[in-house]
Amino acid sequence: MSLRVGFFPQNNSLWVLRHRGVLERAVPDVEWVDLRSLPAGRRPSPAEGLPSVHGDHLFDGGYDFIGTGSTPPVTAQAKGHDVVYVAVSGPRVENGRLVVRADSPIASPADLKGRRVALGHGSWQTTLLLLALEKAGLSWGDIEPVDAYGNAAELFLNGDVDAWVGSYPFLTEVERRTEVRTVIETDGLFSHRSLWFTSRAFATERRDELAAIVAALQESDAWVRENPREAAGFFTSEDADLDAWEHALRTRPWGLHPVEEEFVAEQQHAADLFHANGLVDRGVRVADAVLPEVNDLVRATR
Repeated sequence: MSLRVGFFPQNNSLWVLRHRGVLERAVPDVEWVDLRSLPAGRRPSPAEGLPSVHGDHLFDGGYDFIGTGSTPPVTAQAKGHDVVYVAVSGPRVENGRLVVRADSPIASPADLKGRRVALGHGSWQTTLLLLALEKAGLSWGDIEPVDAYGNAAELFLNGDVDAWVGSYPFLTEVERRTEVRTVIETDGLFSHRSLWFTSRAFATERRDELAAIVAALQESDAWVRENPREAAGFFTSEDADLDAWEHALRTRPWGLHPVEEEFVAEQQHAADLFHANGLVDRGVRVADAVLPEVNDLVRATR
């Protein structure tokens, strides 16, 4: 049985692992599934709820293991999928924030009421925005979210949206072209970690392969930490973009950590907000997706 690993550039660790061949030394039969090529169907609008294509494909045989931001496993769990968290990264609070153009009248999260806000809906950006709205006494229905995967920077620069939840390296080019002002920092709202998850069946029945994945990611992440310029080359061949990617990789944490109570509490709060704002149909218990034996496995590789 082949090991199917889903990967895409947004999970930097898996993207680099795919290109370096580290996992294949332990598991010869690895099939890398490029998530950008999977049919996603019609993408729901932000008003319809959270898309969960990653979780769906994990459970329809598309792949066995995946890494994303914090939102997709909650969405998958809310749809009834039997998710197991494998590991989390360190905090990535420097990775992104909500910005407006320098001449915007928006000065605080409260000023977002009635405004068009661009974001990658269903990613960590949804969590960031919801947490900020909560602190301002607003809800999801108080803004006009614009699902803008792939063209958010263009919409922002053209003035088609009032604000943008941006991340590096994509913020770098925007900052070159116009002056921006930060309205919502990630730091202080949530830890914005990368995370990796799988199905309960895989976590319990294919433990040796799971251990091999974790060990390979730890080894590859350690290499990226020491070689960010070379690693940036896996994401682009353009010199300007290479600089931006090197900066992004240098400022991100590397290495896998076990899933601790602090993260579970943070994730539960986000899950409760998704439900309260109508973005998922039912509440979930995040702790149900945490296995002590998987945490032990991750600790053994650190």
